[in-house]
Amino acid sequence: MSSSIDPDEDVNVDTETDLESDADADIGTANTMRQRAGESRAKLWVMLGANRLLITGLLALTVFVAVLVVGTQFYPGFHADLQTEDTIETIFSTMIGAIITGTTLVVTISQLVISQENGPLGDQHERMSSTMNVRDYTRDLVDRPVPADPSAFLRNIIDASGDRARKLRDSISDKDDDELKAEVNEFTTSLLGNGQQVREQLDGASFGSFDVLFAALNYNYGWKIFQAERIKYDYQDSLTDDEKELIEQLRTTLSMFGPGREHVKTLYFEWALINLSQLILYISVPALIVAGGMLAFVDGTSVTGSFVGVAHITILVTAAFTVTLLPHLLLVSYIARVATVAKRTLAIGPLILRESQR
Repeated sequence: MSSSIDPDEDVNVDTETDLESDADADIGTANTMRQRAGESRAKLWVMLGANRLLITGLLALTVFVAVLVVGTQFYPGFHADLQTEDTIETIFSTMIGAIITGTTLVVTISQLVISQENGPLGDQHERMSSTMNVRDYTRDLVDRPVPADPSAFLRNIIDASGDRARKLRDSISDKDDDELKAEVNEFTTSLLGNGQQVREQLDGASFGSFDVLFAALNYNYGWKIFQAERIKYDYQDSLTDDEKELIEQLRTTLSMFGPGREHVKTLYFEWALINLSQLILYISVPALIVAGGMLAFVDGTSVTGSFVGVAHITILVTAAFTVTLLPHLLLVSYIARVATVAKRTLAIGPLILRESQR
């Protein structure tokens, strides 16, 4: 379960990256996901950052209030309708069918996710070999042992990118080409600042919550790869072979962040869908009990009285209806996050799909 996360947390960048440059600001484009998407902090908090149980609760409260207001203020005959057996029976018999159908569908999806992890011994050996090959490649790339923790794994790649960016900046510091120095300074400042911000967000984040993936989404590695390629091409006559090699090493390190993030994203999706299946199974039982209880024991004429001008039967039916909706609302809250992440990570590498970044 995820904790509440600030989509655009402000952090202090290390003084080592506190450089000023008059180069084109597009070199150091917006880095965080909120800045790149051009959307409000509140929307990203609801769709991504907030705890999914909290969002489910807010949706349930919204449904309860909306039905109550509509039933008392805009449809005066609602109370009279609830006093007939047919209305309550129709509502909750329909909800029982919806709960059973929805629960079956979600469990089926969960089984499909789990089935991806199953396979014969040869397939499992191939998966293990591929994983170890990537770890060996990453170890050579970052020049240190590769940690098993996902957040530490991504931090290592960010640290290695920062080290190579500093080497590149230092290597051109004595050059006569002021335009090249300005662009490299702007580029490395953006890279180091974004890396420091994401590194702090990753620090202490544990897999199983959304924190690791959310922080990884704030690292704008694709744009950095493009800028490294562009600088190498535009200033090929001013750069020495060693400096070109430094740019190529930086580009290679940045490109490793892409598959690393996608792997973390895939694991999170599987984790979240399995959690969703478990929670829906748990919550569908009380939802069915409430729906069955309303059918078996509640008669619209037997519940009398009112509270602040609202009939008890209206409050009771609205509350029961909201409870029976909880499995669906839980599904909405989880799928909203999964779909949002999937949409924002359709492209791997330096491909820009969002109009706000073009």
